[in-house]
Amino acid sequence: MGSMSIWHWLIVLVVVIAVFGTKKLRNVGGDLGAAVKGFKDGMRDGGTDAPPQQVANSTKATDPNTVDVDAKPRH
Repeated sequence: MGSMSIWHWLIVLVVVIAVFGTKKLRNVGGDLGAAVKGFKDGMRDGGTDAPPQQVANSTKATDPNTVDVDAKPRH
């Protein structure tokens, strides 16, 4: 009861193909593969594509426990 047999998986596969169709499933697989590849490339590059985020100083009263810190960019 805890695990599904091969017959259960085959029935699920047939239902998914009947609902979505093979062309749409092929497109989803390609999109997923491209997303994973992009994620791996981004992790390898260290995410240097994104510009550094800057936080504007606010003039409002802040929490007295808050500490202001200047971050230095990595080179």
